[in-house]
Amino acid sequence: MSRAKRREQTPKTPKVPRKSRKLWRWIVLIIVVVVAAGGIIFARALHNVHKSVDTMQRSANVTKARDVRQVVKEGKPFSVLVLGTDTGALSRDRTGLTDSMMLITINPKSKTTTMMSIPRDIMMAISGAENTFPQKLNAAFPIAGVGATMMTLQNYLNVPIDFYVLANMGGLEKLIDQVGGVKVASPLTFTYTPDEDQSPATYKFVKDQEAFQYAKDGKNFKKFETMNGNAALSFSRMRYDDPQGDYGRQLRQRLVLKALLKKSASVSTLFNSKFMASISKNVETDLSYNDMVNVVKKYMSAAKGQNADYLHGVGDMYDGISYQMVPETEKQRVTNKLRQSLDLSNKKTGTQFGGPVPSEFYGIAETNLNTINETLDPQ
Repeated sequence: MSRAKRREQTPKTPKVPRKSRKLWRWIVLIIVVVVAAGGIIFARALHNVHKSVDTMQRSANVTKARDVRQVVKEGKPFSVLVLGTDTGALSRDRTGLTDSMMLITINPKSKTTTMMSIPRDIMMAISGAENTFPQKLNAAFPIAGVGATMMTLQNYLNVPIDFYVLANMGGLEKLIDQVGGVKVASPLTFTYTPDEDQSPATYKFVKDQEAFQYAKDGKNFKKFETMNGNAALSFSRMRYDDPQGDYGRQLRQRLVLKALLKKSASVSTLFNSKFMASISKNVETDLSYNDMVNVVKKYMSAAKGQNADYLHGVGDMYDGISYQMVPETEKQRVTNKLRQSLDLSNKKTGTQFGGPVPSEFYGIAETNLNTINETLDPQ
């Protein structure tokens, strides 16, 4: 690989299909329930939706780094990898890329929930499919399943991943509408048309304002104070006009997530069994019903403090494809923060690509990280 190909730090991201752009990184009902809700109404509702929870449950088919059931039973901090995919059938029809990824830690002792956004385009050697290197992290799911995604990221950061939640976009809009919408102050001013090819419907958001405008015909705008599901998705999915690109989109996604957590904590309709049955079609997790009951008893205080952050990479080109590379110093920062949030001792961050690479790619492994570090951290 020539040095010229690799030193391009801000490549133009190829335009992705409309369907993929609709992905939104979000905390699905399972996490909302376990960290935001509380009281008797929750306990009764959780009992009522036991069957729906069982429908959502699906093993990751991996050996976890620790005894996760015991961790939750003892009320120790735990982690959840939240994945958003564009396939409605989830792993029952494993075809979608996980373009939305967030590693969440929940600590009842410090009363904090840490949400770490993960770039989808990090160059990786996928666990169990290293022979396909190089791949983007979001390809781990369709290539080798949710377990491979968990193990690859775990090896990459050297942080135990205890559970996962996998969801398609279909549940988010229903959830936001169910709670009566959310209010979010926009971090920038922008105009967005969700479906330019088929509908002129357009949104206008203004920096530092919760109020926004919407025109179904793209011309006659009306002012609104609260985002419904469609507005929240539109606010969250814009990327190309954001000066920070995908990182700016991640910020807006986290803002909606925080608003949703706050709003859902007092909305009893979230626990309607019919609603849960509907959501269960769009969600799967390896959190069991008993895990959730233990979380209800021990982790409610973690909702009081929400800490949002992201793993920051830099654009790099290889064979005409854009990847994200993360400097060692940034990886170590994120590893330290996540391990501390889990009350674990500090350790060196994980492997460069999340796993071993085939011998013919040793050159990338030897020179890639040095080049990125030299660019970002010149001595």
